Amino acid sequence: MTRIIDLTSKYGVYATRLLAECGHDVIRVEPRSGDAVRRMPPFLGNVVDLEHGAYHQFFNANKRSFSAALNTEAGQDLFSDFVRCADAIVLCESAPVDATVIAAANPRAVVVSIEEQEDSDLLAAARSGLLSLVGYPDGMPLLLGGQVENCAIGLYAAVATGAALHHQNNTGAGQTIRVSARSALEAMMEQSVITFSSEGRIIKRRGFRGEITAASSAFAAADGFWMLSVIAAGKVWDDFVDWVQDPELSADPSLADEAQRHAKRELIAARLDAWSLRHPKAELIAEAQRRHIPASPVATVLEICEDEQLIARGYLLEEQRAEAAPVRVPRGAIATPRGASYRRAPTLGQHNGEILAELGYSAAEHEMLMSVGAL
Repeated sequence: MTRIIDLTSKYGVYATRLLAECGHDVIRVEPRSGDAVRRMPPFLGNVVDLEHGAYHQFFNANKRSFSAALNTEAGQDLFSDFVRCADAIVLCESAPVDATVIAAANPRAVVVSIEEQEDSDLLAAARSGLLSLVGYPDGMPLLLGGQVENCAIGLYAAVATGAALHHQNNTGAGQTIRVSARSALEAMMEQSVITFSSEGRIIKRRGFRGEITAASSAFAAADGFWMLSVIAAGKVWDDFVDWVQDPELSADPSLADEAQRHAKRELIAARLDAWSLRHPKAELIAEAQRRHIPASPVATVLEICEDEQLIARGYLLEEQRAEAAPVRVPRGAIATPRGASYRRAPTLGQHNGEILAELGYSAAEHEMLMSVGAL
């Protein structure tokens, strides 16, 4: 099994979470006081300690925990043994070790160093150009929801690690890779750059209206929002008009042509806005699916957590906790299709003895490391 040492911060911990989902043995090395991820709220059951942070429970699932004082001489010697036995080390710039020193100690190791943000995630998203694509055409740019920035950085770091491990497996040689947080976000702008460089056209913010087909937009339903995209091929438009039963759309023969529909898309959108509001979104989605018209609810977090398909697929697992109400946690996009087992995030230093034994340390040496404050 591939052994990966995890020395990431909040900007890289998703990368090692993905690697753990792939089945790698990921050992999270933390200071004896615990790392910053453990302190990120919210806390399960409102128990504010190092073990109940919800983000810790998600990001560090399927990993092992080793706590050590790497700033001591004994801790540095111990970490050197870690490096010699590791296949890969993923770390952030703030880690108390140097990537070049690691690479020199183990030339076979893959070393992935993640550049951390000097400013906030909001500024990084703005500087990358992403915010220029989010919002209404003539309005202010809007912020990205969720943790898009951190997920993008983690995904690129995980891909880089996996590719380097493949190279290592084929050649026996390690690599040192630097993952730029800024570049990870800028890479999401590649299609916009290609469009401008080839056509001189700047892709603008679209609000909630689609671009490819005339009837492509988010609409308000009686109880929420849904997304519809009526494709131009075949008799889909005729079937759609038959469903909507709008007299103005039905009476206009020019709308049989997609180009004419694009020319009159604001009229179409206005008629569909009024129609959509009269129906609950579940009814609209069900009928669209029956007619093979692409549509989807704009799902809320509540709806995702109660999604029967996600639960049936095993993506959402319900964890029973003695100290808190049961919680549903994502097994992971990689782990779910693999059918991988799910292990709760480890307690701080839970695997110290186990990992030391794997490295060849005796029980007496374990006690000595504890006595000198290395563990």
